[in-house]
Amino acid sequence: MTHNQNRSAIIRFAIVVFALILISKLFYLQVLSDKYAEKSARLSIRAVIEFPDRGLITDRNGEIIVFNEDAHDLVVHFPFNKKEFEMDDFCRLVKMTPEEVTEKLKTARASRFNQKGLFIKNISTQDFARIQEGLFKFPQFSMEARSDRKYKHNIAAHTLGYVAEISRYELERDDEEYYDIGENIGKSGLERYYESLLRGAKGKQLYLKDNTGKLKEHYNDGADDTKATVGTELKVSLDVLIQEYGEKLIAGKTGSIVAIEPATGEILAMVTSPGYKPDMFAIKNLGKNYSKLATHPDKPLINRATTSMYPPGSTFKVVMSLIGLQEGAITPNTRYSCNGGFHIGGLTVRCHAHAPRPNVTYAIQTSCNAFYCNTYREILHQDRFENIEEGYNNWKSYLNRMGLGNKLGTDISGEKAGNVPNANYFHKIHGQNKWNYVRIISMSIGQGELLLTPMQMANISAMVANRGYFYTPHFIRSDNVPEAFTTKHEVGIDNQHFTTVVDGMRNVLTNGTGAYVQIPGIDICGKTGTVQNPHGENHSIFIAFAPKDNPKIAIATVVENAGYGSTWAAPICTLMIEKYINRDTVSQRPELEKKMMETEIPKK
Repeated sequence: MTHNQNRSAIIRFAIVVFALILISKLFYLQVLSDKYAEKSARLSIRAVIEFPDRGLITDRNGEIIVFNEDAHDLVVHFPFNKKEFEMDDFCRLVKMTPEEVTEKLKTARASRFNQKGLFIKNISTQDFARIQEGLFKFPQFSMEARSDRKYKHNIAAHTLGYVAEISRYELERDDEEYYDIGENIGKSGLERYYESLLRGAKGKQLYLKDNTGKLKEHYNDGADDTKATVGTELKVSLDVLIQEYGEKLIAGKTGSIVAIEPATGEILAMVTSPGYKPDMFAIKNLGKNYSKLATHPDKPLINRATTSMYPPGSTFKVVMSLIGLQEGAITPNTRYSCNGGFHIGGLTVRCHAHAPRPNVTYAIQTSCNAFYCNTYREILHQDRFENIEEGYNNWKSYLNRMGLGNKLGTDISGEKAGNVPNANYFHKIHGQNKWNYVRIISMSIGQGELLLTPMQMANISAMVANRGYFYTPHFIRSDNVPEAFTTKHEVGIDNQHFTTVVDGMRNVLTNGTGAYVQIPGIDICGKTGTVQNPHGENHSIFIAFAPKDNPKIAIATVVENAGYGSTWAAPICTLMIEKYINRDTVSQRPELEKKMMETEIPKK
């Protein structure tokens, strides 16, 4: 065979092999593989997303707090055919300049899958009708229905939280790849904590489209379509009646109210002031209101119930009594002299006038500083401790078991742990084991380095009401409450010690510092606190629970710059208790109620 013949044979063989490969490839693509079909389908299919309604939020009695209102967004679909796009007509339809449209198209292209992007969010009802009527000329655009949050009871903004457009930061951390640019997500409060329940599941309808982008029939006869699933209704522990009442009582003041059902740990009310109404953060209002609130000098966005920390003042004497009794540092009959206060060396912790030698019950009733300074000494300097560090850490361990110095773990973001310093803190200040109870005596009466949140104060009240245990305070109220909220936390205080302390707290309302705010027919147990404030007037604090022998509500109130605990915090607490237990009126004390609601106390 000649050279030319060999070359021709090789060429023919190569052509045959190439043809066989090509035929095999085409057979694979068209018969064995569906990738080509899928790609082709994607070019001729438009997915229309159906957004679910978010779950309703209802109070403990089934009263609706948060519901939904229909809203619409204008979205643009990609790839975008500029040649068939009439810019001038579209500008007239959406009332924008060409430059504005171009910029919005550029922003919209940033969508995760680059198939659609948000063009106009939250279109008004009036604009929706007008745009929808003319939208047939622009098949690359479509309306998407969604819902905006509405509030039947315009209360509890810090608790409920708000919904807003997802940020790029949140998108990057969306491991489920559920969200796209322009979609909404819970940003704070319960809306954020229970987002996965409230959001529901999106639906999707697939449509064939022609070469102009116009939608035709359902793809595959709708076999691949999915329906949206409405978000789960969130039943919460709030009581609308007392939440509204609390917001009226503390209006014009700076502070907070937290009320808990002791038997369950369910939060009945959480009020913070100054505050704002949740409808200010409805999507249509968010832009103009957020910056206004964020820069307001009164800081209304702060949830003082969970993030503000205060010395508990004399309310802490309840805790000191329990630890002292459990440790055997004192007994119910222990008496300490009080001659105008506690005196040692050049130090004096002053006290007000009362009987000179109180026991535990009377010390709680009269809020005797000298009694608790002495009690602190006996707790920290017991013979079994080798040094002050051991004694202090033992005392601190009780506080930690009571949920102090740690985050309680409630189902709302931003909670602070308060402050219970460890021994190393004092070692650094005073030298290793070169300090004693005198150096930290202020903590014995709830001052100094000790700081608690109002939520923690209310939880102390719930713990005492239960005679030695508490449940993590929480808002969710359903058949499947997470185990974290149903676990009983024992604090390590024997039951018999509570009898002495509870009797003292009851005496506060009958014959002590809170006597003038007692409620006929309701056995309230409480403790006043007047907290020194280096920046202005003292803070007014009160903790309480009721009824004494079958507690239904435990509560704490902080009113900043208001003076004595008995003057402002105690009346607010007892009015809240009366409202919760009696439900209808507080007619026995209308003048007190009027004073609380109408008096403003400026922040100093």
